[in-house]
Amino acid sequence: MKISEKGIRLYFPIALALAVIVGLLLGNFLGQNHSSKQTFVYNSAPNKVSKVTNYIQKNYVDSVSTQRLVEAAVPAMLKELDPHSVYIPAKQLQEVNEPLKGNFDGIGIQFSMQKDTVVVVSTISGGPSEMVGIQPGDRIVQVNGEVVAGKDLSSNDIVDMLKGKRGTKVEVGIKRHTSDDLLHFTITRDKIPLYSVDVSYMVDDHTGYIKISRFAKTTYDEFTKAVKELKEKGVQKLVLDLRDNSGGYLNAATNIADEFLREGNLIVYTKGRNSPKQEIYASSKGISQGLDVAVLINEWSASASEILAGAIQDNDRGIIVGRRSFGKGLVQEQIVLSDGSALRLTVARYYTPTGRCIQKPYKNGRKQYYNDLNERFKHGEFFDADSIDLADSLKYTTPEGDVVYGGGGIMPDYFVPIDTTHNSPFFQKVQNQGMIYNFAFHYADAHRQQLEKLGDFKAIERYLEERGIYSDFLNYAFDQGMPQDIKGTQKSREVVNTRVKAYIARNIINNEGFYPIIHQIDQTMQRARDLLARDKAN
Repeated sequence: MKISEKGIRLYFPIALALAVIVGLLLGNFLGQNHSSKQTFVYNSAPNKVSKVTNYIQKNYVDSVSTQRLVEAAVPAMLKELDPHSVYIPAKQLQEVNEPLKGNFDGIGIQFSMQKDTVVVVSTISGGPSEMVGIQPGDRIVQVNGEVVAGKDLSSNDIVDMLKGKRGTKVEVGIKRHTSDDLLHFTITRDKIPLYSVDVSYMVDDHTGYIKISRFAKTTYDEFTKAVKELKEKGVQKLVLDLRDNSGGYLNAATNIADEFLREGNLIVYTKGRNSPKQEIYASSKGISQGLDVAVLINEWSASASEILAGAIQDNDRGIIVGRRSFGKGLVQEQIVLSDGSALRLTVARYYTPTGRCIQKPYKNGRKQYYNDLNERFKHGEFFDADSIDLADSLKYTTPEGDVVYGGGGIMPDYFVPIDTTHNSPFFQKVQNQGMIYNFAFHYADAHRQQLEKLGDFKAIERYLEERGIYSDFLNYAFDQGMPQDIKGTQKSREVVNTRVKAYIARNIINNEGFYPIIHQIDQTMQRARDLLARDKAN
């Protein structure tokens, strides 16, 4: 199949690279505590690596750091194994683990870099910044007396300046629209929660929606809290969105699966050459057992996401909607080495209850493994389910007789292609150049007081429509150099208009504003909702 959508082609390799990096660093582990008491002592055995290292150190023409040699040797060794066995240097370990721990030390803001100026998008409720009076829309122009506005600083540079150990202080100089003077605040850093349930809300009177972005230590508690709140609102059917979720802690995924399954249902099992078979079964708790469920997945759903989706599918508990998942089913065990670095070594494979191996093949090397999603795209898999070759040898059968397929990843019960109906040169340009996001940010910043009074996404959306927000955006785009394109602006009107409104709402009321609006053009979400609305999906 020939694909002509230039914008998708441009974005896909970039998104693929980001997803691969995230997948490598946020892979599943065997349990909640992945730091082993084992330590690694360099040169402790008379092997070839240590002999070569010692020989270089003693005889090389120039002085050389043994540590530097080892830092280069360990990753090289792991490259000969599977794609998910990784070495993490000590200086990166804390940063890599933060998303899984569910918190980090900081001041509790989300910010955006706008023309070399740090603009506060939102403050975390109850966080250090909110407590001292920092407000959305504030411009941070000084940090600890150093001017940061107007300088060529990256977002990472700003993060490094604002983050720090809990209990330490940072002084910021703030420029606020309502004040001519520079405002000074002293913020005491604290633990800042990283939420993995992005949003939960009632789609209609009977259907709830929960979006899980990762599986961290706090995910299960966040999920159960969200379900309880939805039950108080009368939820009967649930859309569980695992799209773009690259994984995390195994037990977070299995605990959530346990809430849907009957006592004794197999959730997942693992086995490896030196790892005995381990089986995880559902208990009798199940606060979500009475809910009809549809699980959304796509090509970026990996690891723990695939375990949860596979458990739902193989136990005939719900429907899977979307596109084939990534195919990451290798179990990593982490050991912390003597210098504070860590090794995540693959020790087993995951299998769904019917016996499917989640892991896609990697015998042809890492380069081809990493390029797999790009090949799927070129082959047309994201646009047509019939383009996927499914061998009979990969067939498995669920207890109720449904056929499911192995071979890498989870195949959805209901395929939804990437939506390209809105594509146009106009859409690709405003998307690629970040015009939608930038316009939404500046509009929300300029009309914050009016928008904050509206309260919910419905009122915000109505307010924006009444004021002709799409026309405002087109004028902005043309001022930014966008050429007149009547055909493109008409073809892409719905998607651009909806995205503009969703991003404005996010700047005012966070994800509670964004998702209910963006779901209006989300075909996978709409298909799942329609399927759940039927007495029996068919």
